Amino acid sequence: MDLSPGQLDALVAIAEFGSFEAAARELHITPSAVSQRIRALEAAAGQVLVSRSAPCRPTVHGERLVRLGRQTRLLYDEAGAAIAAAPAVELPVAVNADSLVSWFRDVLAAVAGWDGTALRLHVEDQAYSHKLLRSGDVLAAVTSDPEAVQGCSVEPLGSLRYVPAATPALADRWRRGSAPDWAAMPTIVFNDKDYLQEELLRRHGVPETPPVVHRVPASADFCAAVVLGLGWAMLPEIQAGADLAAGRLVRLSDDVLDVPLFWQRWRLDSPRLTALTDAVRAAARKHLPRA
Repeated sequence: MDLSPGQLDALVAIAEFGSFEAAARELHITPSAVSQRIRALEAAAGQVLVSRSAPCRPTVHGERLVRLGRQTRLLYDEAGAAIAAAPAVELPVAVNADSLVSWFRDVLAAVAGWDGTALRLHVEDQAYSHKLLRSGDVLAAVTSDPEAVQGCSVEPLGSLRYVPAATPALADRWRRGSAPDWAAMPTIVFNDKDYLQEELLRRHGVPETPPVVHRVPASADFCAAVVLGLGWAMLPEIQAGADLAAGRLVRLSDDVLDVPLFWQRWRLDSPRLTALTDAVRAAARKHLPRA
């Protein structure tokens, strides 16, 4: 199959912007030129690659070439940066919100010292980020899936440890004897994918949802809501450590939930992706307990 970078760029632009017209504006060419590139690519592939709907979407076969186009873009950008002044090399990466607000900040600090590199983060739950790898939306991800996506390598990072925490006032108010009243105490969840509070409640024999469940879908604000006494929640130990030490929060029990994390990356000969992997390893060794 004879594919050109320009054809792949057109396909990626349609996938990202949803129409031939928007892709043309992004690529600074005419919609007719985009259409010609897609027709040529479909002829070479022998498959329909774009669903001409509103918005336009890649077909199953098109998604494979979108992934190839994004990987090719990274390698071209790196080659251009190595020989001449070039636009920043983009590194699209998926990371869960709790990692981003805690241990992954060391990775951001490392990337801050790299010239010509633009980190493009997708915040996604660690149990779902593998989907972004499969689609080619990201080149690497922090994930809870130990099974490598086809075309990727995977390595363990350690575990993000969560502890049940609340303010001293809330803990005292909802104490029944020597233990919290888990079934009645107000709870905070991050979003519909956040199962950690539910898991701890099951441990304590509470099969049903508590009567009051708050939703705070931003990691820093989630921790702040616990500190303000809105409810109790499972917090990353490394995020809550300062508040626990200062007495603004207390642990409700000795329970811990360890969420194993893995680093998956596409197997590409990319110096920037390799450097990012090294930074992720270093941060994980520093902050994440290992089994």
